[in-house]
Amino acid sequence: MSEQQNGLWPAVTRAFGRGVRGEKQLIRGFATAFLALITLIGVVVVALAGVVGVGLLAVPLAARAVRSVADRERSRLGRLGVDLPSPGPVPRGLRGVLGDRSLPRELGWLASHATLGFVLGLFGVLLPVFIVRDLTFVAWWKLPPSDPTATAFGVGTAHTWWQASAISVFGIGWVAILVGVVPTLARVQSWPGRRLLVPDPSVDLSMRVVELTATRAAALDAHAVELRRIERSLHDGSQNRLVAVTVLLGAARRSLSRNPAETDAILERAQEAAESALAELRAVSRSILPPVLADRGLAGALTGLAANCGVPCGVEVDIAGRCAASVEATAYFVVAEALTNVAKHSGAKSAELTAQLRAGRLRLRITDDGKGGADASAGSGLDGIRRRVEAHDGTLSVDSPPGGPTILAVELPCGS
Repeated sequence: MSEQQNGLWPAVTRAFGRGVRGEKQLIRGFATAFLALITLIGVVVVALAGVVGVGLLAVPLAARAVRSVADRERSRLGRLGVDLPSPGPVPRGLRGVLGDRSLPRELGWLASHATLGFVLGLFGVLLPVFIVRDLTFVAWWKLPPSDPTATAFGVGTAHTWWQASAISVFGIGWVAILVGVVPTLARVQSWPGRRLLVPDPSVDLSMRVVELTATRAAALDAHAVELRRIERSLHDGSQNRLVAVTVLLGAARRSLSRNPAETDAILERAQEAAESALAELRAVSRSILPPVLADRGLAGALTGLAANCGVPCGVEVDIAGRCAASVEATAYFVVAEALTNVAKHSGAKSAELTAQLRAGRLRLRITDDGKGGADASAGSGLDGIRRRVEAHDGTLSVDSPPGGPTILAVELPCGS
């Protein structure tokens, strides 16, 4: 029974964490949905005025407003690990606006996000109010001068403590909605943006050339850094040990004729130096391609990293099949570096690792409840993670507000 409880509690904690993250996404989506609603009203006004020709001059201004709000949504989704580059500024003039191929899809997104996204976001804003109000109803139901009603459905007038306690049960229902429904609502809210805010293929092609040029340079830099690291490890570690072995063997050979009693001690020191050199060589070889990947696969390797983490780390791995060896090695090193940062610098009490393989994309997510404030652009270890990821044409996003939590999301194309 205790084993079932030990297994149930982490599952409940992870489910509640997903609900809280979904709630945050709904609230942040509500902010862009509110801007989208105001922009949509302005677009409708301009369209109606354009029927009589008056609003034609305002079309470029309306188009720039649409692009600005759409870019805000792209930025929001980018923090969730969805790479949606902006098409850039809207061309000048009415003819330029009409020739912008990304604008029609942005208008479609604007209409959906200003309606469905706004409603879902509003629900996300009100849900914490419903939860707190109903859960605490039994504590304050006697304070209002008239019969109080707690639930959002307009029912639940309380006259006794038992009725007030029954109404408080609605709070548990709202918590259940937070855990079971809110993550799905957050995905529904962001779905139009994921589908409609991708750049036009003609724009995407030129951006793709620039992106590939940058990632190729990042790959070369990462390769050079890795070679320098291996060279330092061999030069400062194994090479010095082997030099010591050579010196000690020479000393042992000379001691055979001068002082044979010291030969055993010298040979023992030479053996210890040789064993140290072998250990360092094994460490270097493991850093190039960890053998655990070949022995246990990526799922087993990541589970082992989580088990050895310095803080309690929950694991949710769903990887059916294998990726390219270089992709698996990158994923392994990314998770190893991220968990090391969590243990050393975050001050976290717990962490969570999620790994999924979907539609040829390997998605990694490392979350901790530490102090936050991690900055991938500050030249820290996160910069090394970014170079490794970009070398495989992947994406990295870090969401780490002061006070936490920190969410590191990585997506890698799982080539064969």
